[in-house]
Amino acid sequence: MGKLLCWSLAAALTAILAGCCWGVQVNLPPPETDWKILVAVPAIRRNHWNMFKPLLEALADRGHQVVVLQTMKAAFSHPNITEVVVSVNKTSIASRFQKINPAEALSLLEVYLLPLVSKFYSSPKIMEYHRRRKEFDVVITDQLFNEMAYPFAEGMPFITLATAGNEPRQSAVMGNVLNPACDANEYFDYPRPYSLLHRLHNLYITLTTAGYWRVWGMMPKIQREVSKFFPNLPPLLEIERNVSLSLLNSNLGNSAPGPLLPSQVEVGSMHCVPGSRLPQDVESWLDGAGPGGVIYFSLGSVATGVSMPDELRRIFLDAFRRLEYRVIWKYESKLEGVSENVLIKEWMPQQDILADPRVKLFITHGGLLSTLEAVCHSTPLLAIPIFADQPKNAKMIVTRELGLSLEWSELSVDLLVATIREVVTNPKYERNLREASRVALDLPRPPLETAVFWTEYVMRHRGAPQLRSPAADLSWVEFLMVDVLACLSLAVLLLLCGLRKLLSPRCWMWVAYSFNLKKKID
Repeated sequence: MGKLLCWSLAAALTAILAGCCWGVQVNLPPPETDWKILVAVPAIRRNHWNMFKPLLEALADRGHQVVVLQTMKAAFSHPNITEVVVSVNKTSIASRFQKINPAEALSLLEVYLLPLVSKFYSSPKIMEYHRRRKEFDVVITDQLFNEMAYPFAEGMPFITLATAGNEPRQSAVMGNVLNPACDANEYFDYPRPYSLLHRLHNLYITLTTAGYWRVWGMMPKIQREVSKFFPNLPPLLEIERNVSLSLLNSNLGNSAPGPLLPSQVEVGSMHCVPGSRLPQDVESWLDGAGPGGVIYFSLGSVATGVSMPDELRRIFLDAFRRLEYRVIWKYESKLEGVSENVLIKEWMPQQDILADPRVKLFITHGGLLSTLEAVCHSTPLLAIPIFADQPKNAKMIVTRELGLSLEWSELSVDLLVATIREVVTNPKYERNLREASRVALDLPRPPLETAVFWTEYVMRHRGAPQLRSPAADLSWVEFLMVDVLACLSLAVLLLLCGLRKLLSPRCWMWVAYSFNLKKKID
């Protein structure tokens, strides 16, 4: 009983301190008026809701009317939030445990995104809201894979939530071209300072990814599908140039510093909240763990545990059986052969678990949102990345010594057990995480409050054109000053040609002849 009381007091103190740092409530002056916000997210992923929900609910709490157009299950119960859900059968693109290179990932997205355009805009309710979009004060969409929602942003102030952080493609569209000599691409990062090979690889990935997505691959195909419903619509990429604001899921606790425009605002960790009371069965499980503590294992909401190959599943079962720690495993179905020190549940209150000081390790796929939660709650990490930005996040975890990383292809029972014990028993990981958490939360204003302020700023100033960089209006030829360089090159060429003429033997013969002729005349 005494031990339970101590843990409860520790958890309560942690929640109080976290609440002071994070600002659970939005402490801003009341808004000037109640605005209407249209959120169009046809291709949103389940994990991205973790970033959208706190912002939309905070805006609704302040009296704004929010309409959400989406294709997932209904996600809100707030009286100021109206949802229009278009039911579609989505193709899974991530439920497999193998490396997917960027080119393969982009091709898989075609199978997922292109049919979604037709299904989304075939809904009469969606088309009705498109006709009524001018009734709203701002449009919000997910920056990643949701260009099909841009018809709602035509002629409207609009905001994107960049769940992956400052992504090079849209950053360039806003007028902030990231430098491949020092700014990482979407999928990879490298030891700093970047070597010549790393800079070449970074430039290659940045250009080919942007080229495929925007020039010869995805966007022309999405444009064709969208044009079937909106034949007179301007090009989607032209609409995108008018983005008013991008809210970036990054901060100094998880990302390298880089140049940002006034229209690019970092709100990383805005979905993080202090821990709440745990369900009774989880609380009892933690209380019975003893001094060794508990390991939490979850692969997020995209790549599910049930899709894990049998040989990998057996590795985890055997490894957990050999551990002296208790394990909480988020797993979506019943599982045979589970040892007595493992608790299996289909759903877990992840942040509440990570906030508990008895949890000593988070085994994760390395998704950005999960990584941010672990940093905020100072929980050491063991990342086993699968695809997309997860290898990049895992590399950051290792580089900053917030934990360790393993590859699925090299996984074995002995390696997994040894790695878990290293992270749990080595105090440097928890120490580094506490410092990273302190850096991430040491802000003049909590991230959620910052996101609400700038969203209302865009509505107050009717799109806030003063935030927009003049570089957003330039073509790549103008931005890179190719035309200026061409003019300068032509001028230098003409100058060299003139000098060559001037210094040629014929020119000197003519000068000598003219000089001699003048002497004879004199």
